[in-house]
Amino acid sequence: MTQSADMKRAAKAKGKKTGGGDLGYEAQLWQMADALRGSMDAAEYKHVVLGLIFLKYISDAFEERHETLQAEKVQGADPEDPDEYRSQNIFWVPPEARWAHLKAQARQPTIGQLVDDAMSGVERDNAALKGVLPKDYARPVVDKTRLGSLIDLISNIRIGDKESRAKDVIGRVYEYFLSQFASAEGKKGGEFYTPRSVVKLLVEMIEPYSGRVYDPCCGSSGMFVQSVEFIRAHANGNGNGGKGNGKAKADISIYGQESNYTTWRLARMNLAIRGIEGQIAHGDTFHNDRHPDLKADYILANPPFNISDWGGERLRDDKRWQYGAPPAGNANFAWVQHIVHHLAPAGVAGFVLANGSMSSNQSGEGEIRKNLVEADVVDCMVALPGQLFYSTQIPVCLWFLARDRRNGKFRDRRGQILFIDARQMGRMVDRTHRELADEDIARIAETYHAWRGEKDADAYADIAGFCNSTALEDVRKHGHVLTPGRYVGARAQDDDGEPFEERISRLAAALRGQHAECAKLDMAIVANLKELGFGE
Repeated sequence: MTQSADMKRAAKAKGKKTGGGDLGYEAQLWQMADALRGSMDAAEYKHVVLGLIFLKYISDAFEERHETLQAEKVQGADPEDPDEYRSQNIFWVPPEARWAHLKAQARQPTIGQLVDDAMSGVERDNAALKGVLPKDYARPVVDKTRLGSLIDLISNIRIGDKESRAKDVIGRVYEYFLSQFASAEGKKGGEFYTPRSVVKLLVEMIEPYSGRVYDPCCGSSGMFVQSVEFIRAHANGNGNGGKGNGKAKADISIYGQESNYTTWRLARMNLAIRGIEGQIAHGDTFHNDRHPDLKADYILANPPFNISDWGGERLRDDKRWQYGAPPAGNANFAWVQHIVHHLAPAGVAGFVLANGSMSSNQSGEGEIRKNLVEADVVDCMVALPGQLFYSTQIPVCLWFLARDRRNGKFRDRRGQILFIDARQMGRMVDRTHRELADEDIARIAETYHAWRGEKDADAYADIAGFCNSTALEDVRKHGHVLTPGRYVGARAQDDDGEPFEERISRLAAALRGQHAECAKLDMAIVANLKELGFGE
């Protein structure tokens, strides 16, 4: 496609509609930005676009504060004093990085180098962003004409001023773009993005109101963002309204680690645009645990499924493997035990794993699972429907672990496990992807809260085909397999009130009538064949 055709396609996207209604703001912006991608790989274009959006965000906030300081110069304000901005939790943007400067130069062939210089300047003057921002816009693979058009496009949106921050415009745009890039990248997209509905379910289940929150494989920091949104929503009594009241930052401390360097940068930017502080380290979680002494109150994670090249053969005697050495060819139970190792005495964890983790007996995995169950740390298992993830079409499950299940904060749950079968939930949002609706998330979370005896929760009751509170002895009878379908039973069929004898009589009569009709059709076919000269 030619560049001019790309520009036309981007312009048309402004008014495009889908599903009979106007596209949301984020979707319109995505269509316009994607139209300018050309032949660039989605994995590379992701950093081009998100880096520019981040720069526009901090520039908007800076310019708004700059205008205020200009008006207050007679009172002694200095618009070029970085401390005037840092005191308001606004990033200082040096002159070479200000959006007006880049916009004025957008059509110049040197625009790539100018953007790189802008990113370097922002990092130089803001220690929290050191090593975080992309600085590869001058590369030949980045088409400078399209880059200039992208800058023009982003120039038309306000995402960092006070009004936009109150509406969390940048958060919505970033979240939407991450999801779209994950979809475009397919399997690789799962390395940096966990679908929002899955993250929201995990957070709603374990309720991280206060304390230390840890994600050992944090991707783009979606778990942390949703945790903060959860607290703000419950503090404000509404959804995710604005910046909240600051309670979130005061009540939770965030710790994370990500092995992929470019994904680690995404994580840092994703937190920075929301004003969330966190200790996000870069490195291999198994071989270079950057938070070795951390005992977390809440752990949320979506580890990569079934990875075989995790270097397990070099960690056979690691202190984290208290339930058994995980197989060198599959890291699933290495993740599980790493998570348990980092749980505080009253800590709770919720994480995603492949379905095989619930039943596999290969290479000692069954024995590890048995030891976890017998140690009474498995609190709840949830089977999810397929097609929730961009990285895999296979169905997955959620594990919930609790260090202390005695009658403390909740009721005494020792010797019991809650099984929830949610495989029939969710709705298809396109041909290949499903998502859990808010009512699905609420039903699953409320079931768990009722079962563990939360103060304001409803009374718990088993529901055939959906949930069952199962005694440890029954789990032993099933060989410590944790697949919910084994325990919840069959879904109850709706009773239409028709007596059994009448139903059978009606169905038998219908069957006889269908046989009679079949016989008539056979006779008619034979007669027609005779007329055509094919009869006997």
